[in-house]
Amino acid sequence: MLNIVSISSFTTRSGYHCDLEVSYQLAGQVLGTAPVVLVNHALTGNSTITGDKGWWSDLIGKEKAIDTGCYTILSIDIPGNGYASTQRITAYKEFTNYDIARIHGEVLQHLNITSLFAVVGGSLGGQIAWELASQQPQLIKHLIPIATDWKATDWVIAQCHIQDSLLTHSSQPVADARMHAMTFYRTPASFKEKFNRSKRDEQLYNTQSWLNHHGIKLSERFSLSAYRLMNQLLLSADITQGSKDFKESLRDFTGTVHQVAIDTDGLFLADEMYETHLQLQEMGISSTYDEIKSIHGHDAFLIEYEQLSSFVKPIFSTQLCHK
Repeated sequence: MLNIVSISSFTTRSGYHCDLEVSYQLAGQVLGTAPVVLVNHALTGNSTITGDKGWWSDLIGKEKAIDTGCYTILSIDIPGNGYASTQRITAYKEFTNYDIARIHGEVLQHLNITSLFAVVGGSLGGQIAWELASQQPQLIKHLIPIATDWKATDWVIAQCHIQDSLLTHSSQPVADARMHAMTFYRTPASFKEKFNRSKRDEQLYNTQSWLNHHGIKLSERFSLSAYRLMNQLLLSADITQGSKDFKESLRDFTGTVHQVAIDTDGLFLADEMYETHLQLQEMGISSTYDEIKSIHGHDAFLIEYEQLSSFVKPIFSTQLCHK
């Protein structure tokens, strides 16, 4: 069931003022009876994470790696993602992940949640998880960023810059930007395994047909304003915000960080995530690092469920519960 929190006169870090409607969903155990797990959605995702139509239902559910028989699962929609509200955020460049994490904090306060057993997020969702950990360093027991980083690297910024240009100048902006995005979400090896130069007909390769399909499908369910905002958030991620270094940003963090990288990820590189792991260890923060092996690149966090489950299940198996 979708629930709505109204936030009046929200002010972004840039000084922009607006009223917001923030939707969220709860699953699993009744709130207040079990540890809470916050699950952040990715760029085109939403708060439906488990159940028949859940985009992460292979990972989250009864007797799954994140067991709804043990935990209360909370997922919050990024305002303006178009899933539960007609609200459109046109001033998208006024928002960063700093603001989205603050909005998450307001929802947590509304629900009287003062501690989180875990925060899990892939890609953009993981960037927001990093930001929440920086803002509320004693809130989270287990921080689980998957296929993501605490900052937008130059490569991420470059891809998002091209995305923004397509969203601004193309005659079919959402479809064209989505087609471009699919090429850096996957790898050349993934394309070869899937298509191997096969053709749909004499005029069209299956690679082209597949990209066209994904472009059309997203344009049918995702608004231009939503895509622009999500792309801006991906581009602007940086928990240091230009005024602190990484160590200062997480100096008071009391939880454990469990990073899950993907060996072929061309967007958030495994080497950079491992470097973060080493920095955390130097700081005395408990940190683990695991790596999904896959030819599918960045999208592997939505494909390689068996590997991902094997990494996160031990974290959640520590909690005793009645099923």
